Amino acid sequence: MIDLLRRYPLPVIVLAQLFGTSLWFSINGVWLSLAGELGLTESDLGRLTLAVQAGFIAGTLTIAVTGLADRFGASRIFALSSLLGALVNGGFIFAAGAPPLDFLLRFATGLCLAGIYPLGMKMVIAWTPKYAGAALAWLVGMLTLGTALPHLMRGATLGMPWEWPLMAASCLAVAGGLLVFLLGDGPHLPKSSGRLPLSQGLAALRIPRFRAVAGGYFGHMWELYAFWTLTPLLIGRELQRMGQSDSLIPWLSFAVIGIGAAGCVGGGRLSRTRGSEWVARRALMVSGAFCLVYPWLNGLSPALLIVLLIVWGIAVVADSPQFSALASATAPRESVGSSLAVMNAVGFGLTLPAIWLTSGLWGQLNVWVVLLLFPGPVLGLCALSRARPEVQAG
Repeated sequence: MIDLLRRYPLPVIVLAQLFGTSLWFSINGVWLSLAGELGLTESDLGRLTLAVQAGFIAGTLTIAVTGLADRFGASRIFALSSLLGALVNGGFIFAAGAPPLDFLLRFATGLCLAGIYPLGMKMVIAWTPKYAGAALAWLVGMLTLGTALPHLMRGATLGMPWEWPLMAASCLAVAGGLLVFLLGDGPHLPKSSGRLPLSQGLAALRIPRFRAVAGGYFGHMWELYAFWTLTPLLIGRELQRMGQSDSLIPWLSFAVIGIGAAGCVGGGRLSRTRGSEWVARRALMVSGAFCLVYPWLNGLSPALLIVLLIVWGIAVVADSPQFSALASATAPRESVGSSLAVMNAVGFGLTLPAIWLTSGLWGQLNVWVVLLLFPGPVLGLCALSRARPEVQAG
């Protein structure tokens, strides 16, 4: 079986990524039932979503400071993180609506995800380095589907206890960790030994091209997770205008978020001929246009606005794997894992104020809160323009 897995490493890694990252938005998928049963609000949703983001940031910073991503086997860290993430996600069932324990468990889930997402990127580079942009597109596509998966599970279990989708996500995470553990580490990256100083983990930030690409990624991240957090609220608004049942929210939320996987894979294919920088730039332009225009269209047909959300879902994440490919191509090879962890940590740090602002102001601004996402793509494009003379396709 191990030989079979190693014959097809990329499908194994992306499937494990799908399973592992289903933990990320696991409570978002069951939020309607959870909130109705426990009397929670949109602010509580924002608080618990922020907990995951904060845990992920703390985890990636720990990886960067200690050099764990470059000192130990990526497959072992991935597998252990998946197992621990499954346990704390399951533990949330017993702590839901009981602060601060619910917050701490979601924070711990984010810590575990820091051992899944960046390590998954490193494993893709280690196993399939030739077409990093296209390979990472599949990986981030699975992250996107993993983010959307709880909505699908909730839609499929309507009328059943909200605990079921959470337990299903935990079971998937365990399966993903086992797949990667059996696969093992790839052959195309050097292993570091001994403790890596923080300066080595941050070495890539001294490279102008890396800083420019990272700046584009930071602008992209300001928009991405806030948009994903707002998706059920935006869908719910349009369904209410149509007089439709809230039971359609998880299905349509899955469609809007999950379609981003197609954007990632399509962008990866384009990167082979057009280049990663070209794909990232166009995706930022399209998603930035939606940030600016969408609120002004709020009086149009609800069905049309849902279609626009689906198109936005394609564009909003299509650039993410290309930023990772560009960053991995310019980072020092001996500290690729730590360099990507640093970039992830800063990028996810920017999701905190974006999620806090948009979820906190939804009640006052409604659909107009989307305008707060617009600075992200604009600043990302400005940063990326500084990389144009030097950065080539990933």
